[in-house]
Amino acid sequence: MRVRPLLGVAAGAAVILLAGAGATPATASALAPTGSVTVDAVGRIAADGTVTLSGTYRCTGSSGPVFVSSSVSQGTSTTRYGIGGTRAVCDGAEHRWVNTGRTRSGALVAGAAHVEATVMELRSFGGLPLPVFHAVKNQDVTLQQAPARR
Repeated sequence: MRVRPLLGVAAGAAVILLAGAGATPATASALAPTGSVTVDAVGRIAADGTVTLSGTYRCTGSSGPVFVSSSVSQGTSTTRYGIGGTRAVCDGAEHRWVNTGRTRSGALVAGAAHVEATVMELRSFGGLPLPVFHAVKNQDVTLQQAPARR
């Protein structure tokens, strides 16, 4: 058995562990929500399964890229469908967000639905990008049939 490759692996692991030891742990205040998000009461669904959701958001104190994501479910199903994502600006002002995504045909229909919208930042902790949630909103909405395109 060769010893040299094993020593290289051990040395690499030690370097990674030592580098992580110097990282500053995240504080509770760094992870506290610093924003808000709303979901409009009405969303749109097209005949091809394309869903459009919208609302507003506000956030401050970001150091990494921030996104507004949304998902939708209907009835008693535990299946949630991701509906797009919008890049957010955390300048303290209120902004509109609109996300559009396509589900498989027939997965969702016009009517009552449940939406979750999230303002999430990818912040670097010790060189590793981790999610920091600025705001989360769960909202019952109505999906209305979008007019057919001509």
